[in-house]
Amino acid sequence: MDKTVSGLAAAVAGIEDGMVLMVGGFGGSGAPIELIHALIDRFKATGGPKNLTVVNNNAGNGRIGIAAMIDAGMVAKMVCSFPRSADPRAFTEKYLAGEIALELVPQGTLAERIRAGGAGIPAFYTPASYGTDVAAGKPVAEFEGRHYVQERWLKADAALLKAELADTMGNCTYRKAARNFSPLMAAAAKLTIVQAARIVEPGEIDPEQVVTPGIFVNRVVEVADAKQEEALMRDGVAYA
Repeated sequence: MDKTVSGLAAAVAGIEDGMVLMVGGFGGSGAPIELIHALIDRFKATGGPKNLTVVNNNAGNGRIGIAAMIDAGMVAKMVCSFPRSADPRAFTEKYLAGEIALELVPQGTLAERIRAGGAGIPAFYTPASYGTDVAAGKPVAEFEGRHYVQERWLKADAALLKAELADTMGNCTYRKAARNFSPLMAAAAKLTIVQAARIVEPGEIDPEQVVTPGIFVNRVVEVADAKQEEALMRDGVAYA
């Protein structure tokens, strides 16, 4: 099945108001900047999508990518581990103004909640956050003399991811640390959208090298000259 789409606008079609949106990336590594900006373009043209819950390791940098989504008023809630990163002004301004909610999740717990969502595991226990404000109101159990906090799975309506190489059936590989959360998010989302530096025919990727199987991917779009978040920040780019 050919899962390629003609362009970025077609790739992000179907992401609607109020959805839970997972976005790959660890800072700028693996961040699908072009897909995010295509979604912002649609918001500017149509007024949607808005009231999104965005799941990512952080809450964006500068005025690009996720930060630009927050600036535009598209994001109602962030679920992340690091809301304050290199240049967190977009999130900080909205948060202090009471215009965006935050669910703070320890990084390992965030990864495991996403993995659980993809694996069909509704809840699990972890010692992370026990005794802190992050664990307030969550069930606690004792196992072998140690206390553990119950955490729930995280699932998404859609995920935006960045791959190094994909075939037309959606099988993907990633470039080094750009892999990060992406394979987990692909499995946890109903609609997985991938931008790839290069798209090849089925069979051109060694099956042993496939990280995300095509069964977890719905759409693939080629973005040969993808921008890096850090480079855009150094250049003072603001996507507005």
